[in-house]
Amino acid sequence: MKVDLFYGRNGLTVDLPDDLHVHTIRKHPMVPLADPVQAVRSALDSPVGSPPLRELARGKKSVCILMCDITRPVPNGTMLPPLIDVLIRAGIPKEKILILVATGLHRPNEGEELREVVGSDEVFRSIRIENHFAKDRDAHVDLGKTSAGIPIILDRRFVEADLKIVTGLVEPHFMAGYSGGRKVVAPGIAYQDTILMFHMARVLEHASAANCIVAGNPLHEAQIEIVREVGGIVSLNVVIDEERRIGFVNFGEIEESHLLAVEFMRKHAEVRVNRRFKTILTTCAGYPLDKTYYQAIKGMVGVMDILEPGGTIIIASECSEGMGSPEFVESQQFLCRTGPERFMSVLEGREKARIDEWETEMLLKPLRTGSIQLYSSLGPSEAKDIFVQGISSVEKAVLECVRRHGDREVAVVPEGPYVIPLYRREWTCKG
Repeated sequence: MKVDLFYGRNGLTVDLPDDLHVHTIRKHPMVPLADPVQAVRSALDSPVGSPPLRELARGKKSVCILMCDITRPVPNGTMLPPLIDVLIRAGIPKEKILILVATGLHRPNEGEELREVVGSDEVFRSIRIENHFAKDRDAHVDLGKTSAGIPIILDRRFVEADLKIVTGLVEPHFMAGYSGGRKVVAPGIAYQDTILMFHMARVLEHASAANCIVAGNPLHEAQIEIVREVGGIVSLNVVIDEERRIGFVNFGEIEESHLLAVEFMRKHAEVRVNRRFKTILTTCAGYPLDKTYYQAIKGMVGVMDILEPGGTIIIASECSEGMGSPEFVESQQFLCRTGPERFMSVLEGREKARIDEWETEMLLKPLRTGSIQLYSSLGPSEAKDIFVQGISSVEKAVLECVRRHGDREVAVVPEGPYVIPLYRREWTCKG
């Protein structure tokens, strides 16, 4: 049977023998909105927990709109034009509207890539768009600390704006439970020290710092404290289906509107599975998420709940831009030199994390249960640092795993970390 996987821009078709028992795991069906642009306009007029945007904008002198970076397939071309139109009609001059790319510690998005992220040539030409730079201390404002001692240091362009708007995609996230909303603020536009404290080992090793868990999640709780300290933030949230069509949109007070979007997404992205598998084939959801090995780890973590102890995860992730940041590569090399036990001992002894080492830490979570194989475009010089087995053929890898494990049952998750299979887990985390 042929299985189409999300891989790079064009996908990857895998031909598996018909005598395998293939269990394809996808999102529960989502009905796409008939008129997404009108749905955005309606959401701005009928918000959750706040006045309509036209009223919020009245009399304001400046607006800062946060936008996710290239790593997320956010339909900004649908969301931004009606949002900006309302602001301008409310009397805010174009030159007083700033779109700020919430890069966190990722690289900036510039040139044609930035045009792609914005998704609207009109917005790209007419509105000021700038990147967040987490390492520039003078560009941030200190607002104190969370109850857990995390410094609240955020980009001053957002903090000092009269009207603060967050836009984003709500999807499962392997640390914060779900993306979007409060996560676009922190770590999205946070100073590096804030981000490094967010990603300490003692935080990420918490049982609730995981996919689809919000209540009791230490990252979520810190993020909520941060947005409350800023105050007055509103959020435009979207959910997309497997074909990246908008299935849900809302707008309003950041906490309330985001949680409603999370509850909608839960019904589609969380898939209960009544068994575990020794062979799992998954992806990193294709372009743009699978541009680096750094992001590919999300696909590995996404299926770990249904991995049989001693089993194998086979992941197809193009990694067209290579490994990721130099800091991430350094953490991978450190893991390769020292092994998991020593690596974790060092991380657990740090007062704050080092840049991008947390993704390597997350890699160890599925490796505690089984093994991982990677199909990608990484060259030999890069593949030596991945700490998992590189493969040249997905089909051969699947057949070898089936033979080695003596089990012809194979789970396939074509969309990778955007759908989370859960094994006998009660859905009690509704917060």
